Amino acid sequence: MLFLVVPVFVLLGQGLGTGFWPTLRSRAVQDALRVSLLTTGITLLLTLGLVTPVAWLLARREFPGKKVLDTLLDLPIVLPPVVAGVGLLLTFGRQGLLGKPLALAGISLAFSPAAVVLAQLFVSAPFYLRTAKAGFSAVERDAEEAARTDGAGHWQVFRFITWPLAFPFLLEGLVLAWARAMGEFGATILFAGSLQGKTRTITLAIYSAVESDLAPALVLSAVMVVVAFGVLFAVRLVSQRQ
Repeated sequence: MLFLVVPVFVLLGQGLGTGFWPTLRSRAVQDALRVSLLTTGITLLLTLGLVTPVAWLLARREFPGKKVLDTLLDLPIVLPPVVAGVGLLLTFGRQGLLGKPLALAGISLAFSPAAVVLAQLFVSAPFYLRTAKAGFSAVERDAEEAARTDGAGHWQVFRFITWPLAFPFLLEGLVLAWARAMGEFGATILFAGSLQGKTRTITLAIYSAVESDLAPALVLSAVMVVVAFGVLFAVRLVSQRQ
């Protein structure tokens, strides 16, 4: 416990010192916070909208190739982030598989805020997928069948029965996905670069600050610790009440 807790308190002690507020208001720190909050917010919305139906399908339906598909969708969890960045660059880069057709349409994804979102989505979505599958699998089918017997349609069953019962799992999955997206580094720096105010997230700003001025790195690290603890603690309370 000391091994896990002491470094966190040392970091907070260094980051929340007398120079915290002036450093927090600096342009570099503000830009990093803005980029991270904006991109991770969009990533969570995409994760919720795109991954939830896939999780429900994998939890409730059997079809040929399901195990292979399930394994492929979990692959980014164990794949090194740098490898993910190379894959995204080869796919969506200017000379990539889809980069050239996108360029003809006037769309350039690499080294843009959209690239940050794609990198975060690639590495974080599987964390939500795993917990969402567990949540949908844990819902008792008898409750759903009872609702259908009472005349509820498929959407009503999902909205009023399946979703509320699986909600604690979904919420925890979203938090895990957000944490992974917020801490993403390898895929982002390869595919999106580190442009201040555009693609430089908190983790990239910390890396850049360590090489020159340690104060922004300490402040951003302390902010991440405080925010992460607050989110995790709130999720614990919500799940307990649920």
